[in-house]
Amino acid sequence: MTDDLLALRVDELLGAFGAGDPDPGSGSAAALVVAMAASLVAKAARHSRDEWAEAGGAAAQAEALRLRAAPLADADARVYREAHGRLARAEGADHTLAGSLDRAADIPLQIARAGADVAILGREVSERCDEALKPDVLGAIALAAGAAQAAAQLVAANLTVAEDDARVTEANAYAEAAIGSARG
Repeated sequence: MTDDLLALRVDELLGAFGAGDPDPGSGSAAALVVAMAASLVAKAARHSRDEWAEAGGAAAQAEALRLRAAPLADADARVYREAHGRLARAEGADHTLAGSLDRAADIPLQIARAGADVAILGREVSERCDEALKPDVLGAIALAAGAAQAAAQLVAANLTVAEDDARVTEANAYAEAAIGSARG
């Protein structure tokens, strides 16, 4: 278990995901995937400045999305660790557990939103970027869509005590928007 996933080497990061600890889990993985997808979109936009006047703006947007998504990996691990600990101690009868589960749903909701934003921006970039980079952008869109869908599943799982919570609907809408971008 670590509190700085972004500081790990790739082999250490993969080891952390495969360890027996409850965190990091799929929410952290989804956040990192969204950040990587945003990086690929930024790269394609940056390399398309000669043929696309707005490429610099798209690259800046993608970079902002990367910076928004990456810290969510550690945030998700922290809130999941807190909620998992409260559940393991059978602290489910008080408001602290509900607060922990709410926080454990809010971070994946942010990940789903970021995934949708990356996928939608990626669709725009794919239509205007250098053709040689288009396959990378299409891959980034698919990655962002998958991460958004994974995060939406976590929102629903973390809110099992409140199935009618509007955040489940919101997360699913983000996932659908991302998937729609992946389909073109």
